[in-house]
Amino acid sequence: MSAARATAALLLLLLVLPGFARAAEVVVWHSYRGAEEKALGVVAEAFQVETGHQVSLVAIPFGAFDSKVETAIPRGNGPDLFIAAHGSLGKWSTMGMVQPWSGSNEALEAHRPVAVEALSHGGVQYGLPLAYKSLLLLYDPELIDTPPDTTEALIAMAKEHTGGGRYGLAYQATEPYFHAPWMHAFGAMAYTDEGEVRLDGPEHIAALAFTKRLGRDEGIVPPQPTAELITRLYQDGKAAFVISGPWFLADIDRPVAAAPLPMVTETGAPARPYLTVDGVFLADQAPHPEAAVAFMALLAGPEGARIRQEVGRQAVSITGLIVEDPLLQVLAIQSEIAVPLPTDPGVLAVWEAQARSIRRVIRGTSTPEAAAREAQTHWKVLSRPPPPPADPRPYLVLALVVLAALALWLLRPLADPEFRRRLWTHRRNYLWVLPAGLAMSVLVVLPFVTGAVVSLFAHHQGEWTFVGLSHFLDILLSRDWPITSPMSFVFTLGVTVLWTVTNLTLHVSIGVALAMLLREPWIRMRGLWRALLIIPWAVPNYITALIWKGMFHAQYGAVNALLGAVLGRGEPLEVDWFGSFATGFCANLTTNTWLGFPFMMVVTLGALQAVPRDLEEAAEVDGAGWWFRFRHVIWPLLRPALLPAVILGSIWTFNMFNIVYLVSAGEPDGSTEILISEAYRWAFSRGNRYGYAAAYAVIIFGVLLVYSRGVNRVVGRRVL
Repeated sequence: MSAARATAALLLLLLVLPGFARAAEVVVWHSYRGAEEKALGVVAEAFQVETGHQVSLVAIPFGAFDSKVETAIPRGNGPDLFIAAHGSLGKWSTMGMVQPWSGSNEALEAHRPVAVEALSHGGVQYGLPLAYKSLLLLYDPELIDTPPDTTEALIAMAKEHTGGGRYGLAYQATEPYFHAPWMHAFGAMAYTDEGEVRLDGPEHIAALAFTKRLGRDEGIVPPQPTAELITRLYQDGKAAFVISGPWFLADIDRPVAAAPLPMVTETGAPARPYLTVDGVFLADQAPHPEAAVAFMALLAGPEGARIRQEVGRQAVSITGLIVEDPLLQVLAIQSEIAVPLPTDPGVLAVWEAQARSIRRVIRGTSTPEAAAREAQTHWKVLSRPPPPPADPRPYLVLALVVLAALALWLLRPLADPEFRRRLWTHRRNYLWVLPAGLAMSVLVVLPFVTGAVVSLFAHHQGEWTFVGLSHFLDILLSRDWPITSPMSFVFTLGVTVLWTVTNLTLHVSIGVALAMLLREPWIRMRGLWRALLIIPWAVPNYITALIWKGMFHAQYGAVNALLGAVLGRGEPLEVDWFGSFATGFCANLTTNTWLGFPFMMVVTLGALQAVPRDLEEAAEVDGAGWWFRFRHVIWPLLRPALLPAVILGSIWTFNMFNIVYLVSAGEPDGSTEILISEAYRWAFSRGNRYGYAAAYAVIIFGVLLVYSRGVNRVVGRRVL
């Protein structure tokens, strides 16, 4: 009996184990949220039940999605599949990040041709289409009975619902994606039929003038229209019309109705937004390609499409399904005239150039004609090819000479017997220092050397080319921009120096003044005041930066409300803090001053403990006033303690990336950028020019090195 049981158990094991061996975990990266994410989970569960393969869904924030996949996949650390819009397909296919579709053609024939075409590049089909999205005219059915069919009617109806903190039309007017419907209606395109870029034609000028009318002249669009602000306005019932896509509904729990975008009255042509197709792509070096392809087929097939349509409210690209959702019906109508989003890798440069021109026009600092010319010039610089390759041999020889000289400089003392004796005597002491030395080498020296090497290469569409010192020459000589342009190194260096000096002046003056006040015995609850004043320094600076950014909002910010109350206006003073260099710089300066003065206050309080009161009292008896006592008695004793703090504070402020990036974001037109934030822009916002950005970083290091050596020479002793 036992033998029979053993035989049965063995047979069962032989039947079950192959199933376990075939089971795989398919990792899927996506940026869905809300109902779309829920629908994706339902399909994943169905796949697991049907095949036994596990599906791991990893949600990645939309803003970080591209950089995440472009960093992880080429190094073999990516997922099996990723779901994304097709706009970056040209770049990804050029970088070899996605594998061509190897399944049956029947899976493609079931989808709308425009969706299938969107997922092809260079004649090669990549991935499977899932859904399509585009901008729509969304409106509040509690306020609007019949949506307008022309832009003149839209403007007239929007004006009726504008006033008292309410806006008739809310959309991100400064973004190229939201400018595209008007651009296409006026006959302008990001790319001509010949594949060229022309941003200064009469059609583009007319489209910019129309955007200026909507976003500024008519007064129906809120200033600084961010996605969060638009959601908040509609949620509070303060926006009658919204131009957005189906993703807008994820954070809305009020009734929303939809209609196609209206016809542009000036041209008689319909507004044509970009059509975005979501696809599921097989990543290069996918660990489980067979299981991943099977999940792709289910997700994009009829059953997966039905779940995504019913649960996720997606406008699925597969044909044959009955659509009952009114929003999806409108989206289907809008998609018939929409323009597929370009997949050319250089489209990001086009959009950045357009974004600058749109912001300048809406801000009122440039005419449509001038802004269009600037956009064309800006695009030409951003899209220019990398520098020509350089011969690496002279650089290798120079590197070997430098290494040999460094080795000789380090080993030369070993020729001295006395030095060798001292070295041997302190051998145990060096063992204690060794862990710190290794940590510094790995965390500081190695990254710096790597960055310095990267600065000698140009990165373009996943390929690296040795270009020598070309990046350094382009930056230092301002070959691409006049020195008065905010994009030039000279201008940015001047802003960085001004930023550092003004911040340091305020940090030291406010910190010392508060420390002098808090040492006075007549101040009650000094311990409480000290603790409260240290809080700004204790709170993470990125949290503080985001709070201050909200406080500087043109309409809803606390700063403008406070100014309005002080001036007795009874309503907020609408100051566009990021509309000019002076106000944008002041916003950054105020935020960083709030963060920086507590450090100087704490250092000064500690140093004041060593200042004898007898000296002050003696000076006071001799008739010295408070300023004389501070200048000739207290300040000379404070300087030795404050000097290192001032030097460290200046270096921290020089590289204070978070404040500039989060508060002003470099606005207007990059004029408030500092060197470190400008380096970030070149690395991640302007075509991934990692070599150019690394050269910026090396130059920043050189500037700070010269500064620290100069300070040591000026003060006559080693401070840093």
